[in-house]
Amino acid sequence: MSTIPYSAPQFTLPSTNGTTVSLSRLRGKWVILYFYPKDDTPGCTTQACSLRDARDTLAEMGAEIIGVSKDDASSHEKFKQKHSLNFSLLTDAEGTVINEYGAWGKKMYGREGILRKTFIINPEGMVVKVYGRATPLGHGEAVIADLKALQSGS
Repeated sequence: MSTIPYSAPQFTLPSTNGTTVSLSRLRGKWVILYFYPKDDTPGCTTQACSLRDARDTLAEMGAEIIGVSKDDASSHEKFKQKHSLNFSLLTDAEGTVINEYGAWGKKMYGREGILRKTFIINPEGMVVKVYGRATPLGHGEAVIADLKALQSGS
């Protein structure tokens, strides 16, 4: 694991609407990048809805939320529609970006998979906060509080 702050690994991944999202195109904005195991599972839904509810506040703070999993665009679109998610969900089918961010590893019972990790990336493209195993419930509120502290220099 790198020492914070460190340069965020660059990526370009497909989104639900047929476009791609590149971290380089978000330069100048705060980015809340989170990795999650699977669309429409209990923990992932709780986390996504928490971030959905925090989105307007985060947007006012100049931040954009991006979720990443291995699920395909069709699955992401159903997940977004079902839970009124108001941010981009990207597909990393090969797991390349998931690996680059260290979001793949051992889970419960020794199985490997996507770890629930969130990264706050500043406008200069530096990772300034990492949630190693994000707690789904209240995650949006935690991100708001930490972003406020980061923006105020606390």
